[in-house]
Amino acid sequence: MSKLDEQLKAAIIRMPAAEKDKILLRLIAKDEKLVRRLIFELLEGGETRDERATALRAEIATSLTKSAASNLITPGYLLLELRHWNARINEHVLATKDKSGEVSLTLFMLAEGLRLHHSMLRKSSGRRTDTLVPYVVKRTSTILGKAKKLHEDYFIEFRHDAQTLLEEIWGFRPMAELAEELGLARYWDL
Repeated sequence: MSKLDEQLKAAIIRMPAAEKDKILLRLIAKDEKLVRRLIFELLEGGETRDERATALRAEIATSLTKSAASNLITPGYLLLELRHWNARINEHVLATKDKSGEVSLTLFMLAEGLRLHHSMLRKSSGRRTDTLVPYVVKRTSTILGKAKKLHEDYFIEFRHDAQTLLEEIWGFRPMAELAEELGLARYWDL
């Protein structure tokens, strides 16, 4: 993004307020992420971060439970669902700047996804899990790295999910092989 010329800045400052407002509103409308963030900060007062995270967690749990009840779910569909929810978590983080929520929600999503679809994954051939395995292991490695940067008071929020997720990964041979290769811990020990 280029810097504004000083003369242009001065001219914009001298513009009538109504005209500046029109331009500002048009520019804001073009950036969806900024719109979501402004809705959170200005309309919701920025006080609903935990409520939003709780609602998103409930949506994730409901969706993963429904897909687990379906006999049509495959590792590929599970991967699509995990990616969908990961995108929703990222939207939440962009709007709220909720770093601990990102870690907590992502660990919950991955742990719950693997726990609920445990038997389906065990029945699937190695070839069918080729894209799911690296996604889960690498995403886990990344999110645990972010978790270690948080203050230890937040650990209680996601300690159980982190341990459940690691147990699921190390209990499934294709994931365990990649986890070992990447140096992923077996236990959440922080």
